[in-house]
Amino acid sequence: MGRITEDLIRRNAEHNDCIIFSLEELSLHQQEIERLEHIDKWCRDLKILYLQNNLIGKIENVSKLKKLEYLNLALNNIEKIENLEAGCEGLTKLDLTVNFIGELSSVKTLQHNIHLKELFLMGNPCADFDGYRQFVVATLQQLKWLDGKEIERSERIQALQDFPAVEQQIREQEKAYCLKRAKDKEEAQRKLQEEENEGEREGRHTGFDGRWYTDISAALPSSEESKDDLQAPEIQEGGCKKKKLDNGEDDLEFWNKPSLYTPESRLETLRHMEKQRKDQEKLSEKKKKVKPPRVLISENGRALNVNEPKLDFSLRDDEKRNQLVLDLAVYRYMDTSLIDVDVQPTYVRVMVKGKPFQLVLPAEVKPDSSSAKRAQTTGHLVVYMPKHCECSGAPCWTARNVSVIAENSPGQHCSPTACHRASRREVLLTPLTPETPQEEGGRNNHRLSRNIKASEKHAGQQQGADEQKKPANGETRSRSQQARLP
Repeated sequence: MGRITEDLIRRNAEHNDCIIFSLEELSLHQQEIERLEHIDKWCRDLKILYLQNNLIGKIENVSKLKKLEYLNLALNNIEKIENLEAGCEGLTKLDLTVNFIGELSSVKTLQHNIHLKELFLMGNPCADFDGYRQFVVATLQQLKWLDGKEIERSERIQALQDFPAVEQQIREQEKAYCLKRAKDKEEAQRKLQEEENEGEREGRHTGFDGRWYTDISAALPSSEESKDDLQAPEIQEGGCKKKKLDNGEDDLEFWNKPSLYTPESRLETLRHMEKQRKDQEKLSEKKKKVKPPRVLISENGRALNVNEPKLDFSLRDDEKRNQLVLDLAVYRYMDTSLIDVDVQPTYVRVMVKGKPFQLVLPAEVKPDSSSAKRAQTTGHLVVYMPKHCECSGAPCWTARNVSVIAENSPGQHCSPTACHRASRREVLLTPLTPETPQEEGGRNNHRLSRNIKASEKHAGQQQGADEQKKPANGETRSRSQQARLP
């Protein structure tokens, strides 16, 4: 069952920036509200109030809504028109369609609402009374429209002339309806009491497993029975299915059972639907299986590649800066506080809203020197991971090219696979040792003599090219060449 709370009003006041004290229009329809409360204290500037399709049984707590112009209380459990004459002076439209108003004489309380122009009473028991429209038209002379139909001047004059007889007729019909309504209330109360007693008996005589027992000794199942239950879970599943089938049959019986349309029957229907919803939630919770945690590290300690958030990514090797760069396409508008980055020497792990993204790296990196940045335009997460340099703190190792000879016995041939394995075993790794000053000086002298020879060779080639360009004796020169001669 619903109640009017401050949080409910704020959630329905988004058009007013969730500010309720200056709210002018409020819609609280289909909220299963049983009582009209708090609105006159929190929202005194209301002009339009929608409360249709609830379970409100009485008009109350609206006397301070001085600016209220339109009140919609259709499809509720209201049985009498009241508490609108004191404070709702500006009320111009009142909708009470499909309620349980049987006291038609209660419309006299609306005579003080001098600005009331429209009234809807269709669907109420009083609308079936003989002389209903004439009585309302003659009683509320300020009305212009009744049940969506305009009131003409001739109709009002005729209603005023016939008012004494119509009023007596209405009173007799009201009395008969009130007697019938009292019997319906007693019947509904008796039925409700029987249901409560039956529920108490079921809770007293049923065991924790839902079965019936006649004595205390049989109330607790024996060890053999419990053992059978553990060994045969399909029997328990069959029992659950049977119970579900019984509930379905009870539900079908409830909806097919004829009942009167009364405020009590509406409440009974709501209670039945609420019980069904709770049973369905319990059943879904039982069926729900706890998802096992994602395995990130195998049993032998090897990291696994995982992409549970299903994000696009790219990993590139920046040889210029000797680092690995991971570009992870994180959601653009997601808050950075929901991202957690963990860089390890052999893998990187990023938790995105609790979902792990893990990638095994092709080379060992330095976690302490790694950094992560977030792009402001795309929202991508970029992780920079410097590669671990093997030269630091240890001598560099280089592979010598050596000829590998497979050790085979005479007369046997070496297979390509065996040769490959042998070559991998025979490669020797020797450390690079620094050279002595004598060796370094000799190498520099050799390099200098080689450069001198190369320059002399280049000069000889240039001189030969110049000699080929000189004209031989007796050769004639062109006019342009002769002009350039001194």
